[in-house]
Amino acid sequence: MVSRSYSNLLDLASGDSPSLGGERKRFPRVATVPGLLSEVDDETCNSVCSEAPSSVSQERMIIVGNQLPLRAHRNEDNGEWCFSWDEDSLLLQLKDGLGEDLEVIYVGCLKEQVALNEQDDVAQTLLETFKCVPAFIPPELFTKFYHGFCKQHLWPLFHYMLPLSPDLGGRFDRSLWQAYVSVNKIFADKVMEVISPDDDYVWVHDYHLMVLPTFLRKRFNRVKLGFFLHSPFPSSEIYRTLPVRDEILRALLNSDLIGFHTFDYARHFLSCCGRMLGLSYQSKRGYIGLEYYGRTVSIKILPVGIHIGQLQSVLNLPETAAKVAELRDQFRGQTVMLGVDDMDIFKGISLKLLAMEQLLMQHPENRGEVVLVQIANPARGRGRDVQEVQSETYATVKRINNRFGRPGYDLVVLIDTPLQLYERIAYYVIAECCLVTAVRDGMNLIPYEYIICRQGNEKLDETLGLDPSAPKKSMLVVSEFIGCSPSLSGAIRVNPWNIDAVAEAMDSALIVSEAEKQLRHEKHYRYVSTHDVAYWARSFLQDLERACGDHLRRRCWGIGFGLGFRVIALDPNFRKLSVEHIVSAYRRTKNRAILLDYDGTLMPTGSLNTTPNIEAVGILNNLCQDPRNVVFLVSRKDRKILTEWFSCCKKLGLAAENGYFIRPNHDSDWETCVSLPDFDWKQIAEPVMKLYTETTDGSTIETKESALVWNYLYADPDFGFCQAKELLDHLESVLANEPVSVKSGQHVVEVKPQGVNKGLVAEHLLTTMRQKGKLPDFVLCIGDDRSDEDMFEVIMRAKTSPRLSPVAEVFACTVGQKPSKAKYYVEDRSEILRMLQALANASEQAAKTAPTPASCGGLIINRE
Repeated sequence: MVSRSYSNLLDLASGDSPSLGGERKRFPRVATVPGLLSEVDDETCNSVCSEAPSSVSQERMIIVGNQLPLRAHRNEDNGEWCFSWDEDSLLLQLKDGLGEDLEVIYVGCLKEQVALNEQDDVAQTLLETFKCVPAFIPPELFTKFYHGFCKQHLWPLFHYMLPLSPDLGGRFDRSLWQAYVSVNKIFADKVMEVISPDDDYVWVHDYHLMVLPTFLRKRFNRVKLGFFLHSPFPSSEIYRTLPVRDEILRALLNSDLIGFHTFDYARHFLSCCGRMLGLSYQSKRGYIGLEYYGRTVSIKILPVGIHIGQLQSVLNLPETAAKVAELRDQFRGQTVMLGVDDMDIFKGISLKLLAMEQLLMQHPENRGEVVLVQIANPARGRGRDVQEVQSETYATVKRINNRFGRPGYDLVVLIDTPLQLYERIAYYVIAECCLVTAVRDGMNLIPYEYIICRQGNEKLDETLGLDPSAPKKSMLVVSEFIGCSPSLSGAIRVNPWNIDAVAEAMDSALIVSEAEKQLRHEKHYRYVSTHDVAYWARSFLQDLERACGDHLRRRCWGIGFGLGFRVIALDPNFRKLSVEHIVSAYRRTKNRAILLDYDGTLMPTGSLNTTPNIEAVGILNNLCQDPRNVVFLVSRKDRKILTEWFSCCKKLGLAAENGYFIRPNHDSDWETCVSLPDFDWKQIAEPVMKLYTETTDGSTIETKESALVWNYLYADPDFGFCQAKELLDHLESVLANEPVSVKSGQHVVEVKPQGVNKGLVAEHLLTTMRQKGKLPDFVLCIGDDRSDEDMFEVIMRAKTSPRLSPVAEVFACTVGQKPSKAKYYVEDRSEILRMLQALANASEQAAKTAPTPASCGGLIINRE
């Protein structure tokens, strides 16, 4: 049942929008035959509401992972496929935490290849019997996806291995990236076959499917979508080397909730979003959120747990007791230390063996008394690095046993053949200490399993000759670079690269008192038994429900092409301001007031040359010529610069330094909106700012007549942000008794007189016009940043006050689609200039037909 929808994805991977034509087809809730599902990617489907039909109202959870939680094999008698649940799969185990009333559907691949002519029948069987939807990936594409991009690029990079040479991980191959995108698209098609977007939750798992959220969000703007990363997330210095770093970050941000095992992983992700996408996060009442185009993407820190019931059921098996008895006899009189790891380069098996060798050298009394059992599971990847790990492991084991062993006794027992679960559990039961020396690992649940197995049961206690009523005991030596390390506060944490320290930790674990072992075990068992996989799943679902709580009351639409797609979520009353609408209102009115922002409004954001261009000045002059208009420009700049720049605009009103200074026209004097006796507070604030400027490379101080601004736009983002918070606290402390306010803004910390903001300009204008008996019947205010929100608030509040005409047309307009107190938006500076030019043209036409206007109004332009 291979979906043909991946065939046009090379354009998508390169950032181009695929051209898809034809009438969109309607699909049933469950489709079991191939279909042209790529048609859902038509850009016309980026609608506010989800259009997929919903046949049920019951909430469901669609769990999407690389592999389905199934085992498959062919019946030897008739050759038919036989399927059964994989009890070891985390995706199956997490169902225990979701509740019996929540239906669960799985989407993923099978571990075995299914012939093309069998795929329809297999898909129907899996859906009806197991509620599983298989994604059949062509073998060649799957090889590029999994063994190529996932295992050669993402997995090494996320474990801090850079491809500095061809031998150290694969160099970036765009064809593998395109295969990765294609497979994610196939998974999206499978989800679309079964989803009821208004009711269902979708939970995507791990790094194999990191761009899947974009495809789902593109089709269903309000999809309730969570993502959990089971691997580490690297620091920004490592992650930023990935050529498709932005595409993956933006895809993840199309989720509603993103989960990580530890705070370190979450912190690295947030740092990457800040450094590469310019996003900032906030922590409120224990929740971390990223604001992304009006949507709040929640960040969840929650280490996964184990399925205790499964382990306990295996502990109760007679085969387990028999194996424990066998191992008891095999290692009688010896202390067993256990390691259980995959045979890959990040599990640190060779480091553990070297530490064992060091232990035997430094503490010869342990020879003959201690044995290290190393269970080496088959590697999940393949390549020369796996072969090198195997060769080094075999050679080290052989050297240690030849040097310190004797006939019939090996100090290191290497088990590199697959074990049954009960066999592995038996080793847990008889081991006095468990060693995990991975150099980098996402979570690693081996210590959790060890703790539960050491708790044992009465049957195993009888087998080992232990008193069932006696406290249990265990010891853990764990790497500080694995995800479970922060949760195991009673473990001996080590740097696996420090062989001497690991050897000493192993010796400490051997000589620690029985009472200490019991206390550590009790502490660990209490945590592991209460934070199991059901707790993990239940907590994630609760946070996902909270994160999606406001979906229905937000107005959503999609923008962007390819993997740059994102959803804008805004207030339902927020809409685009059309030129025709405002020109029509403009022509009907006689007393007009307009406020415009300059940087980002009349001038491009981030432009090094902020001097007004000829076009903008010409439009302003034309608007000022209309006697019905009073035009004001509001700016952060000082009055000297504004006077110089706009000396040719004789009738233009100016407001400098965010409204502290105001001048109605060129012939008037500058006035102050707030009276201050002195600026002595500058002598206190400026030395503090200088201190932070000296210690923060790239920061500067901007001195104004009424304010001081510390700017860290060109400083390191993370360090500048930390310094800004410290400076804010410092200034608030030293200026507590001064008549000033300390505010933080976009890359700035500003100290200014209390009450000074751009809203003062709007208040001044409306009050002045009313005093002259000219109530404004038209108000336009355009701004692009947070400082302009004060103006929006004033004019929106004035609609219900006597300062405006009862029939006044009020247009509060922000630049760009983002949360705002404004009710309208325009896309960019070019639209603003076109709109203002249209207003100027309307004034010119009115002047020709009525050369002597009856009255004049007020127009304010905010320069920022």
